[in-house]
Amino acid sequence: MASLTPAQKYNVISRNLQEVLGKDQIESILAERDLNIYWGTAPTGKPHLGYFVPMTKIADFLEAGCHITVLIADIHAFLDNMKAPMELVGKRAEYYTQLIKATLTSIGVPTERLKFVQGSSYQLTAEYSLANMKICSKTTEHDAKKAGAEVVKQVEAPLLSGLMYPGMQALDEEFLGVDAQFGGVDQRKIFVFAEKMLPRLGYKKRAHLMNTMVPGLAGPKMSASDSNSKIDLLEAPEDVKRKLDKAFCEEGNITENGILAFVKTVLFPLRSMNGKSPSFSILRPEKFGGDVVYTNYEDLENDFKDKKVHPSDLKKAVTEAINNLLAPIRKWFDTEELRKLTEEAYPTPKPEVTAKPVKSNKPAANANLPVDISRIDIRVARIVEAKVHEANPNSYISTVDCGNGDVRTVVSGLAKYIPLEEMQNRLVCAVCNLKPGKFQGVQSSAMLLAGSSADDSVVELLQPPAGLEAGDVIEFEGYGQLDRSLPEKLNPKHLIFEKVSEDFKISPEGLALYKDLQFKTKAGPVTLKSLKEGRIR
Repeated sequence: MASLTPAQKYNVISRNLQEVLGKDQIESILAERDLNIYWGTAPTGKPHLGYFVPMTKIADFLEAGCHITVLIADIHAFLDNMKAPMELVGKRAEYYTQLIKATLTSIGVPTERLKFVQGSSYQLTAEYSLANMKICSKTTEHDAKKAGAEVVKQVEAPLLSGLMYPGMQALDEEFLGVDAQFGGVDQRKIFVFAEKMLPRLGYKKRAHLMNTMVPGLAGPKMSASDSNSKIDLLEAPEDVKRKLDKAFCEEGNITENGILAFVKTVLFPLRSMNGKSPSFSILRPEKFGGDVVYTNYEDLENDFKDKKVHPSDLKKAVTEAINNLLAPIRKWFDTEELRKLTEEAYPTPKPEVTAKPVKSNKPAANANLPVDISRIDIRVARIVEAKVHEANPNSYISTVDCGNGDVRTVVSGLAKYIPLEEMQNRLVCAVCNLKPGKFQGVQSSAMLLAGSSADDSVVELLQPPAGLEAGDVIEFEGYGQLDRSLPEKLNPKHLIFEKVSEDFKISPEGLALYKDLQFKTKAGPVTLKSLKEGRIR
């Protein structure tokens, strides 16, 4: 805006961002003219509440006089391991365009000052295709996979389409003619890749603006593909309440709290727009402290940390705030035309027709075997190496030696509880005859047994005694040894392990037990480091 100096414009552009790459470059441009920025979104799953974060920043960019292009990246949606089938991409692009306009309008942002572009309008041209071939010729598989690690869906055998994704996002900066690209901090590796690769093609390096990510209701990131972690922008009021009622919100816990994070990253910034004084109200009976109005987030966070605000009161206030926020967006889509578009973009799944099973008098294999510890292959194993899962910081991916050359990959949700250094080169107890399956995008072939306190505040790996080797057996008195030369692979549908593990527990002496039987090895019993009661899973 004409009334702002270049320095003031930069402050508006950069406020509430997590990181800026190219600050000097932006300031140099602002000294001469207004900034050209693009923000892109791939029309995959339905947009969620996290979209309010980039919407508030778009409002800031407009206040600073920037020219904004909104890229509806339809080709990218298909390339990202086909999250959006090609036959649905066009309708989803229309759906996203309407929903983004509705969301911006609901918070008072004038959409007529924005330029909406679909990626397919230029990404299918001969000029773009040639540039894409050039960037492919200068990009290694390793660099492409690394750049897209936090954005492109990761699979064990990545498709070439996913590897093309980062290069095309970098080229978009050149073909849209912008000075900077704006996105979430999860895009950082792609942004760094773009800064490295564009000059190699003779194009100028752009600046990059990154906003913080909104944590999910049940995970580290609100995701369009995980219905349990997010609230859609068209979610019904009763569904908003149901999801927030179920969301993790431990009393006094401010570090793993998606609800508090939403208040911080969305509600307070929205209520601060256009110079307004923000406020957030907690309404409650006098006997529980009475109503309180917060004019800054820090006071709310401190009161929650000190347990002056109860989780149920916070959830109630946020539920009301979200439903008020979503009401105008729901109204925008309450037309026959947009209801039809929604169904075309996200058609209601048809029930699968399955053939009726042929009845047989022959009993199923293992149907008459007892459901007890004799069915479970538990061995001493050694973690050779462990690393944090790239897509989920709460999980580890471990290489585990189960003995006699049997080395497996294991995914475990232990990163929240056990430091990485404690996972390296240590003995553990591993369940080795569960049917392998995909877990968080990685094939996992065993389970590491851990004990936990009743409230899950303490989690520890089971601890075999010293002097054992990977592959040593764990026995239970009175039960015969499992034939490990040809062990039964337990079908997860039959819930054998789940039923048996109901009888796992920790003794007051810190011993691992099945019913009242010790987990025994030739060197002594399996123990827990500090837990004296709790469960094993």
